[in-house]
Amino acid sequence: MYWVYILKSDTVNRYYVGQTEDVERRIFHHISGREKYTKIASDWRLVFSKEYKTRPEAREVERFIKKEEESKVKKAK
Repeated sequence: MYWVYILKSDTVNRYYVGQTEDVERRIFHHISGREKYTKIASDWRLVFSKEYKTRPEAREVERFIKKEEESKVKKAK
């Protein structure tokens, strides 16, 4: 099974969207500074996660969420 997850950092007021087979391991990597984008803060917390049967399905949802967020940012400018 594969997971789509969203993390939030209050320190930098940002969200991170990802997909993985092992959501607990990935969150640990984000919190411990092992990931480039999320190493800017150490207070990342899980705000959403959902399980999918296949990686392509999880990737599709991840991309959809990222495109929606990007669209909202562009509209706000």
